Formats: sequence, C-alpha cells, structure tokens
Amino acid sequence: MRNNLKKITEAGITLVVVSVFVLCYYVAKDINTVVTENAAVAVSTASNMLPDILLDAGHGGFDGGCVGVGGELEKDINLSITKSLYYLCDIFGYNTSATRLKDIAVNDSGIEGIYDMKQSDMKNRLEFFKSSDNAVCISIHQNQFTDAKYSGAQMFFSNKNPLNEKLALDIQQSVVANTQKENTREIKHADDMFLLTTENPSVMVECGFLSNAEECKKLGDKAYQKKMALSVFIGLNKFVKENYSA
Repeated sequence: MRNNLKKITEAGITLVVVSVFVLCYYVAKDINTVVTENAAVAVSTASNMLPDILLDAGHGGFDGGCVGVGGELEKDINLSITKSLYYLCDIFGYNTSATRLKDIAVNDSGIEGIYDMKQSDMKNRLEFFKSSDNAVCISIHQNQFTDAKYSGAQMFFSNKNPLNEKLALDIQQSVVANTQKENTREIKHADDMFLLTTENPSVMVECGFLSNAEECKKLGDKAYQKKMALSVFIGLNKFVKENYSA
C-alpha cells in the first residue's frame, strides 16, 4: 500500500512539473499565478471523468478563409493556434482530437465544385463535433470587418446547450486577462452558426480581426499564437473544473 501511495504521489508531482514546464514555454513572462492555478486543475481533475476535447481549426486546404491586411491567410493562423491548443490539452491528460492538424479541408473525396466541397466540409466538421456524447467542442477562427478600427477576440455560442454561455464566458475572460487586457468585447449569442448546433458544450473562438493592421501583425506571430492558445486552454480548463470535477 505504501509503495502504491508513493507511486501515486510521484505521478502527481510529475504532472505538475510537466504542466509548469509547458505553460512556461508557451508564455515568456511572469505567469506564476496562471501556472499554479492550472497545475492544480490538472491534478484535481486527473482522477475524474473528463470530457473529450474536440478541436476544429477553421477552413483549410482549398478554403483559405479571410485574408489579413498583410496577406496572411486565416486557415494558417487557425491551424497554428489549434495545434498549440491540441498539444496543451493532450499534455494535461485530456482525450483530444482535431478536425485537422495540417493544411487540409475535411470534405469528402470525389466532390467537385467549391460550393459542394464547402458544404461537405462543414457537414463533416459538425459530425465530428457530434462524434462523442461527452465532449467540449472548440472551433478556432479569425474575424474580419470592412472597418479596420475593430479589434479583439470574441466568443460566439448558441442556446443548444445551457453550458455554452458559461464556456464562452470562461474563455473570453481568460483571453482578456492573459492576452488582450484592452479587449472590451462581450460574448455573443449566435444560434445561426451551423457548427454550434451540436448537443455538446461548444464555442466558436474568433481570436481577433485580420482587418486590423496592428492585431493582424500580432495574430501572425508564432509566440502570440501560442499565447492565444494558452489563454483559450486556461478558460477551457476552468470550465471543465467547475462542470465536470467531482
């Protein structure tokens, strides 16, 4: 019994050490509070039934999404942030899957024509979000508007699941606290978003505006992308701790 307790303790310590290392790697500044809180979350949820984490990197392949003021493609930024978020979730012990971890679309093969390819692509992403009965779903996107003055991340949610609003709020608050302190945007209800019609808790994360030159430059930076992924992860982890932990 004593040996078993020792092994459990050592495993818990190892998890905390790995968690601290990963979080320090993703944010090159003083994040002592962030590290402490999320290491504790990882340990406290390790023995409970965690939800699957299903991640969607918006667009991809033939579909580049919106184009930044410097020619940046949304699909590439979405992919980079999603990959970082994927690895964070995986290291912290979540069963994590993604629609794509490389530059591809997810439409069925053999379909021709951009419209039909896009319809197939969206259908498959929604089916992916419905593939688990116990999942939290996050779709990563970038925003764009005709007026370049607008900036800031914003979370969109539907009323399909009563937990959607809480998930959106936790992620929004984390992004503001850890990455975009000047962001005053509020989460937004959007039942017309096809991808959010799953029964699982789900949110669409619009990380910022590629139409805003200053924000576009940040979003194209690899370090900033990792920081954004970490902020989303912290919000997700808080949501899981409060809604899935015993």
